[in-house]
Amino acid sequence: MQTIEEVLESKDIRVTAMRLLIYKFLAEKEVAVTLTDIESAFAKAERTTLYRTLKTFEEKKIVHQIDDGTGISKYALCEKGCNCEIEQDLHLHFHCNNCNETVCLTEHKIPQIKVPDGFVSENVNLVVKGICDKCSGQ
Repeated sequence: MQTIEEVLESKDIRVTAMRLLIYKFLAEKEVAVTLTDIESAFAKAERTTLYRTLKTFEEKKIVHQIDDGTGISKYALCEKGCNCEIEQDLHLHFHCNNCNETVCLTEHKIPQIKVPDGFVSENVNLVVKGICDKCSGQ
């Protein structure tokens, strides 16, 4: 299993203490997190540093941004080997209307959608909304 340092270096990201901490924070979460969640966890860090780290991770395909319809971007670590390619890496997300948490359903891939000639797909987002297993008690 790769260390966090090895993961970052394999994506050509310079290893810093803050990047290590944010990666570890994301890896420990079972749900997608907002920038505000990260700010709360690292209250002494500057917001711009946290935001830039997330953007770097997103550009280098370490995290993916999730638009779950709440108007607040959420972030989750990508699976090992993910390149966020529309053809093979995109998966469903589930947003709970009760607890407001969003989770990746990585085992449920989004089928490839053929768009009309002349159209170019750049992103696909599919969010299922309902009540999660914790809230439903099942």
